[in-house]
Amino acid sequence: MKKVITYGSFDLFHEGHYNLLKRAKALGDYLIVGVTTEQYDEARGKLNIIDSLEERIENVRDSGFVDQVIVEDHLGQKVEDIQKYDIDVFAIGSDWEGKFDYLKDLCEVVYLPRTKHVSSTLIRTRRHPIVRLGIIGTGRIARRFVDESKFVSGVSPGAVYNPHISSAENFCTRFHLESFTDDFDVFVKNIDAVYIASPHETHYDYAKRALQQKKHVLCEKPLAFSAGEARELFDIAEENGVVLMEAIKTAYCPGFVQMVSIARSGIIGAIRDVESCFTRLIPPGTRETTDAAYGGSFTEYGSYTLLPMIKLLGKDFEDIRFESLLAENGVDIYTKAFLRYKNGFALSKTGLGVKSEGQLLISGTQGYILAPSPWWLTKGFEVRYENPNKIDRYVSTFLGSGLRYELSDFVHIINGNENRAFKLTAGESVALARIMERFMQERGKRNGGSL
Repeated sequence: MKKVITYGSFDLFHEGHYNLLKRAKALGDYLIVGVTTEQYDEARGKLNIIDSLEERIENVRDSGFVDQVIVEDHLGQKVEDIQKYDIDVFAIGSDWEGKFDYLKDLCEVVYLPRTKHVSSTLIRTRRHPIVRLGIIGTGRIARRFVDESKFVSGVSPGAVYNPHISSAENFCTRFHLESFTDDFDVFVKNIDAVYIASPHETHYDYAKRALQQKKHVLCEKPLAFSAGEARELFDIAEENGVVLMEAIKTAYCPGFVQMVSIARSGIIGAIRDVESCFTRLIPPGTRETTDAAYGGSFTEYGSYTLLPMIKLLGKDFEDIRFESLLAENGVDIYTKAFLRYKNGFALSKTGLGVKSEGQLLISGTQGYILAPSPWWLTKGFEVRYENPNKIDRYVSTFLGSGLRYELSDFVHIINGNENRAFKLTAGESVALARIMERFMQERGKRNGGSL
C-alpha cells in the first residue's frame, strides 16, 4: 500500500482544497490529511482562521478522498508523522515549492499544481466569502506580498496587472496566478479587491480607477501626493461602499499597535517629542536614487517615520520644515523633517545615502519609550523612567516581512469588522498626504518649479 500525507488549515473549504486532496489521493492508495489547530496556525503566523477545527476536519472528510485525518499541533510533527505512519509521498501545494525539500530524505516530496481559478461558490452562502485579489505591479514588494498572502485565510491572489505585459506574464507564472494582463478594465473584471504596489506616482490614479469600479483597495504608501487627492479617494470609497486602506505595514503590526497604546496610556506622562529614523544604503542605479521627480529618501521612507508622530502627537501640527542633502540629480539622499505642535515637537530622519541609528524615541513628562532599529518591524521596545534601574521591557511577535498583518486587517474590514480600522484611519492617511504635499512643493521649488 502506497501512503500519501498532506497538511493544511483547510479554512473556508473551497475548490482549491478539494482539487488538492483529489490530486494527493491519486498519488497513492491511502491518504492521510493533517489539519492544523488554531493554536498552531497562530504560532506559525497563519491569520484570520474562521472555521473551527471541527468544521475544518468535517469538510476534509466530506471531500471523499481522505482515509485518515490527524491533527497537526506542533513544529516538527511532519517529520514525526512521516516516520510514524510509514509515508511514501509527502504532497503539498505548488505555492510552497521548495519549502519542504528537507523531507526528501524521508520520502518522496511532490508539489501539486495550484488551482488557478478558485471560486468561492462553495462558501458564498456563508458569512465570509473568499476575497479575490488582484495585484497591480510586479516589483519587490509585490513579490513579498504574494508570499505573505499564503498566511492569511479568506483571500486568494489570482490576477496581476502591469502595463509591461512581459513583466505581468513572468509574475503570473512565478506565483501560479490565474491570469495576467496589461488591460486595466480586463484586470478588475473578475476580482473583488486590488493591492497596489506600482511606482509611487501611479498610486492615486490606479486607486481611483479601482474604487470607481467598486473594488476594495489596499494601496502601498504614499497613498497620494496631496491631501486633496487622499480625501477624494476616501470619499469615492465611501460613495461606492468599498474599503480603502493605505498599506503602511508598521501601522498594523502587533508590536507597534501595543507600543502606541502604551505610550498613550499615560505611563510616560504627556508626550512631548517623537524622534524616528529610517535609513538604508541603496545601491546606485535603483529607482529610489535615479527618479528625480518621485524618488529619494523621504518619499520612500517618510510614511514610516511620520506614522508614530501622527499617531501620538496628532494630525494638527502647527508647522513643518525640511532640510535635505541632495545627490547631483536632485534626489534627496538624506532628509530631516521638523514638525512643531502646540505642546511638542517631532523629528523624522530618512536616508538613502546616509546611514544612521534607526530607532524610535518617544519622550514624555514621566519617562520615555525606546524602540531599537528596525523599529518599523516592531519586535520589542523598552519603557524607561527617571530611575535608571526601572525598565519595563516588551516583546512582540513579528512574522515574515509583516505584510500579512495589513492584509489580515484589510480582509477583516471588508468582512465588516470595522474595529480594525483604528490602526490607520482615513484622517491619518490624509495628514500624511498633507506632509508629503508640502515636501513635494519644496522639491518643486528646488528643482526649478517643475516635477
